[in-house]
Amino acid sequence: MGLVDSTLGATFIGFNISCVIFGILTTQVYVYFQRFPLDKLAYKLLVAALWCLELLDQIFIAYSVYFYVITNFANPFAILRGKIIWTLIIQIVLGNFVGTIVKCCFSMRVWRFSKRNLYITGAIVIMILVQFALAILYCVKAFQLTSLVGVSNLRLVASLALSAGPMTDILIALALCYFLRRLRTGHKKADSLVRSLSVYAINTGALTAAVSSLTLILYNVRPNAFYFMASYFTLAKLYAISFLAALNTRKVVRGKGTDQESGNTSEARNTFFLVTNNGRVPRNVEHTNQTKSVEIDIHQEVSVVRDIEDEPLQSPKTTSDSKMIGIAR
Repeated sequence: MGLVDSTLGATFIGFNISCVIFGILTTQVYVYFQRFPLDKLAYKLLVAALWCLELLDQIFIAYSVYFYVITNFANPFAILRGKIIWTLIIQIVLGNFVGTIVKCCFSMRVWRFSKRNLYITGAIVIMILVQFALAILYCVKAFQLTSLVGVSNLRLVASLALSAGPMTDILIALALCYFLRRLRTGHKKADSLVRSLSVYAINTGALTAAVSSLTLILYNVRPNAFYFMASYFTLAKLYAISFLAALNTRKVVRGKGTDQESGNTSEARNTFFLVTNNGRVPRNVEHTNQTKSVEIDIHQEVSVVRDIEDEPLQSPKTTSDSKMIGIAR
């Protein structure tokens, strides 16, 4: 029973947890389409694609668990000597593909916030692609294994791929915090939002980094058990949820609610990247120490902001003595 508990039992528990997390992701997708019907078509297609990929991923996990738990019930040789079922291997590719998409989206935020810093953004993108390449290599080698317990023989490739995940998450969070810190203005309200943005960036990367690290630890401590599968089944869904959370909370944090509540169709032209192409974000704050009115439109990291050229025109009096101050995340 010890072997069954540490293999089939672990995968079954992981499947149940992934079902719950997939339900949370589905709720996030539903909320997105209800709250932001005016979003750009590209964002809607991306959200739909992520959900479809996760649905297919969940189907592959379910079929793999069914194959080993039900179809081969009381047949331990299916684990000890049988070839690995293909759906379990393809699921790894799907999970990494989802993680790669989400990380690339967040790396674009670093690109905008850093005012197109090629070195930092390039390093992040390279790490993302290296991790995906290692995952593909792991899957190719997994097809060559003679049994499921043989995955312990791929420890080097798996460890490199799993360790690249939390490293990338941490690097993205640190880069965002660094560039946010450089863009503080000294205004109390603006700096308070900058701190909130930094905390959000850290928390977003911390969850996925923690699960990736847990998977890495379980794989190396108990390579012949399948505890690492239980945590890995949830990892890609957590990446997708982090992306949806960034979209769904963008206007609520700003106190604008939804597209319908804002009453401004130009809000639909906002971008996920939070800053304009030149690294600036408009805000709406009044400076009491100056006779000028400074127009600032403060957006939190989880809000979406429109390009400067989409800003509404100011009245002549306001335009003559107002200026735009941008903070980038």
